[in-house]
Amino acid sequence: MTTDDSFEGMAAGSPTRLTRAMTTALSTTGFGPQLRHWRTLRRVSQLELAIRAETSQRYLSFLEQGRSKPGRTMVVRLAESLELSLRDRNTLLQAAGFAPVFPESDLAATELAPVREAIGAVLDGHLPYPALVARPRGELVTANAAFDLFTEDVDPELLRAPINVLRLALHPDGVAPRVRNLPDWGRHIMDSLRNRAAHTPDPALDQLIAELAGYLPAPRPGPDHLGFAVPLHLRTQDGDLRLITTLTSFATATDVTLAELHLEAFLPADAETARILALRATRR
Repeated sequence: MTTDDSFEGMAAGSPTRLTRAMTTALSTTGFGPQLRHWRTLRRVSQLELAIRAETSQRYLSFLEQGRSKPGRTMVVRLAESLELSLRDRNTLLQAAGFAPVFPESDLAATELAPVREAIGAVLDGHLPYPALVARPRGELVTANAAFDLFTEDVDPELLRAPINVLRLALHPDGVAPRVRNLPDWGRHIMDSLRNRAAHTPDPALDQLIAELAGYLPAPRPGPDHLGFAVPLHLRTQDGDLRLITTLTSFATATDVTLAELHLEAFLPADAETARILALRATRR
């Protein structure tokens, strides 16, 4: 991990890069069209949404048609009922003429120092196993020392900040040549990204998905294909590893920046993998 990708590097880096906005396709449309779009995307009827938000179907219809103007509390209730991200809840509030409720902090800001320390402690706690924190489109925020597992024989261009861990994983000059089950593992990643894009539209994520899909060979499921649980089978200088992953998010975050982060940890799927990772730690 380079200095620029540590929390120390982030604190010394450009605030603009740290707080880069993630826009959606709906950022310039009015409240009624946005509400109708989200309801349709979630496949929720007007009646069902009205029940969830504790209002009437008639009033909800008027909101979508622009015949009524919602209060701030109603907008928040509707956004919660539609399970919108904090960023999209802010966008819906702005479309209704209200100021955003959820702040978007600079991760390097002084007030988030306790959060950075907590994340660092969690990452260190995963050693000797790799763990990282990334943004929704794969931009690396920070990682522990075992992240060097994913930088062996990688094109240095892919390691220039800001590192995109999704591109690093699937690019032919990245980790991909060392992944023995690339078709299945790559499909697992792509399915996850497509599900995310379907849940929360994001043109930039769509572009990234199109790019990454072009790197992958066609999957050829065999008789042992599981379809839903695909361990990473990775070749390293110390031997083959089998890794399973866990994803953790800030489920109760009320800050947009924190809510969009996720922590991904790679854990050994067998004793030999655990032995190799422990061995690598002694040489670090």
